Amino acid sequence: YCVEFRTESLSQQCALETRPHARWMQYLREGHTVCVACQPPAMSPATRRCSGDGHSAHGDKILHWEAIGNSQCQGTWKKIRQLDHCSCPLVHSFIFT
Repeated sequence: YCVEFRTESLSQQCALETRPHARWMQYLREGHTVCVACQPPAMSPATRRCSGDGHSAHGDKILHWEAIGNSQCQGTWKKIRQLDHCSCPLVHSFIFT
């Protein structure tokens, strides 16, 4: 499954990332919608859910995120909706880890 989030805030360290494998962090923007896929092995076998997917979050609850590979690139987002059938676009798409 996938979850759509609206990015509420992010640290300025995301824009400073220059390593080739991590340049995607430069394109994160406040107010943008991102799509995050929950796939094995991030999915718990017991619950069939990914940690941090906002399953119990409703309304305007603000959730925290952190980029793998650069713990200084972090921020907050709000869950928009869960999609049982993923249709994430090629840009602004991520995977839970």
